[in-house]
Amino acid sequence: MLIGEVARRSGVSARMLRHYESLGLVRPTGRTDAGYREYSGEDVRRIFHIESLRSLGLSLREVGRALDDPGFTPSELVDDLVRRTRERIAAETELLTRLRRIGAAEPAAWEDVLQVVALLQGLGSKSAGARQRAALSSTDEVAVPVEALVEAVLSETDPNVAGALRWALARSGDGAPALLAEGLGSPAAEVRRRAVQSLAEIPNGQATALLRDALAHPDLVVRRYAAVALGARGVADAVPTLIDMIVEEANDVDAADALSALASRPASADRIAAGLVDCLADGTLGSSARRRLTQALADIPGSTASHALTELSHDEDRAVALTAAYILGIRDAR
Repeated sequence: MLIGEVARRSGVSARMLRHYESLGLVRPTGRTDAGYREYSGEDVRRIFHIESLRSLGLSLREVGRALDDPGFTPSELVDDLVRRTRERIAAETELLTRLRRIGAAEPAAWEDVLQVVALLQGLGSKSAGARQRAALSSTDEVAVPVEALVEAVLSETDPNVAGALRWALARSGDGAPALLAEGLGSPAAEVRRRAVQSLAEIPNGQATALLRDALAHPDLVVRRYAAVALGARGVADAVPTLIDMIVEEANDVDAADALSALASRPASADRIAAGLVDCLADGTLGSSARRRLTQALADIPGSTASHALTELSHDEDRAVALTAAYILGIRDAR
């Protein structure tokens, strides 16, 4: 079979067949009387073997070893090909993600594209300062894509950078809450915490709805962050969790402040006071927990709280009684 026919049947160009011959990969078995290359059926089968191995990503040198070295074992080379392929896919995926984020920023000119690229590179920098500057550099004209900010904030370990990223997310528009909601479902506790902290700083209805849902989250830390944020937003559903936080001495100062903010609404004050009183009636609570609950009544207006403090001023626990009496003195002075 002459080279033109082999090229037609194999799909390998005549030029490439000559290159294979120069490398010693496949040599025509014979020559015609006119001196033309003549390939045998075995030669053609070897060409197909070469192409099959090349399709796996082997170099021509590796193909030659695979076909001609009797001691060659494919397992190590295949493992290396798997590793190289994964690296290539990761690099291509990163490039695709970067291009998609640049497109999402809707740049109007190449200058905008370059600015977005610089911001994305800054977010991925090993320098905490560079990451923080990138987050703070987001502008209304050329903003860091929301998806990139969310990815960054969910992985950020430096508290200053994380704060800058949350600030940027809070002013990034409506796309962030849905992306952060995915973080709440992460198997990593730190990622869930960062997600709820970021939602807590986004002042829109979508974030508030997700924080409401987070009150039933299986992660106790997520529930507590959500409760404090919701308390500041006047959402009464957070009251039971906030009271539990005071009992457990888990960020209890912030929980008490959130209850105080909620109690500024007349409809909520008596409900909050009643919840605190019910907890105080639990005979299994220790002295320190009862004292914290009593202190929480200090900023709860209304007759329910005042009546409870009057009774607590005669409590058997001297620390609780003194705390209640002190609070009553302050309330009377007002």
